[in-house]
Amino acid sequence: MYPPLRFAVRLAGLATLTAALAGCDTIVMKPHGDIAMQQANLIWQSVFLMLIIIVPVMVLILLFAFRYRHSGDATYTPDWDHSTRLELLIWGAPLLIVIALGTITWISTHKLDPYRPLDRINAGTPITSPVKPLVVDVVALDWKWLFIYPEEGIATINEVAAPVNRPIEFHITASTVMNTFYVPALAGMVYAMPGMEIQLHAVMNDPGSYQGLSANYSGAGFSDMKFKFLGLSDADYANWVNANRQSGDALTRSAYLKIEQPSARDPVHRFGHVDEGLYPLIVNRCVDGKKMCIGQMMHIDANGGMGKGSVSGLTQQDLGADRTRTVVAALCTPANPSGLSAATVAAARP
Repeated sequence: MYPPLRFAVRLAGLATLTAALAGCDTIVMKPHGDIAMQQANLIWQSVFLMLIIIVPVMVLILLFAFRYRHSGDATYTPDWDHSTRLELLIWGAPLLIVIALGTITWISTHKLDPYRPLDRINAGTPITSPVKPLVVDVVALDWKWLFIYPEEGIATINEVAAPVNRPIEFHITASTVMNTFYVPALAGMVYAMPGMEIQLHAVMNDPGSYQGLSANYSGAGFSDMKFKFLGLSDADYANWVNANRQSGDALTRSAYLKIEQPSARDPVHRFGHVDEGLYPLIVNRCVDGKKMCIGQMMHIDANGGMGKGSVSGLTQQDLGADRTRTVVAALCTPANPSGLSAATVAAARP
């Protein structure tokens, strides 16, 4: 290939690569939520500290290659074997960087703990008085996202909204398999696991519509398991809540069992009413009322397991002819969603 043609091909390849990189989404490094911004700053700090070693090493490789080339005039010292100054530099600089990285990691691990309530709205706005966060219950389904607003009494599928500059407290679980809840513009990803509840505290500082997704493979519909996060003003959020409340659908136990079935590319769906206590039943995997809740199983195990003596929800069953039998009554049912014993329910009534 002639030199001018070779240069033109290389130039065209470079232009194609530049055009492809121009389409990259840089939201991870330029997020719109304070937690994600602090995490992005951690990446920049780590890169800078590592470049303190990488850049000099790359420069010295080129310098040594040039200075000690075959035709060079560098001093030949075959008996040289030690330099205290070089030893201090070679071992001291990496040691200081490891200490710096370890310190940053220790501080940020505690400061950005997803379970820790926020202490600021952004870098210039600390939280000086108690602020009630917006609570959102998140359920990772196959292959869609369910968002329940317990205070507002509404729910949505594949869409979540929050006022800007208001702390958000996510409670996250899954229905069947493990997923990850991830809004790059808001905060780092956290896992959603069945039978468990994970928390995430975050805040959105800029209004807009942002992409949310699952970053953990969970089956055939995984690639379409995406949702929209809406950062709204207080007035727009109030209108959004009212629009959801006007929906004629209700998220009951039976409705949840239907939407829990696997489906992909589901459109946004809204529920104007949610059965009270539905989310705890989802976490405890006893929505259908046909099995004992996980919380009750854990209570039995905590008391030694096995045998009726370790079960708190016991009651006496009348068999007639002055005969009774002790049975387990702590079982989630539609009439008794908390799985309380008959005696406990009767005692709680006014």
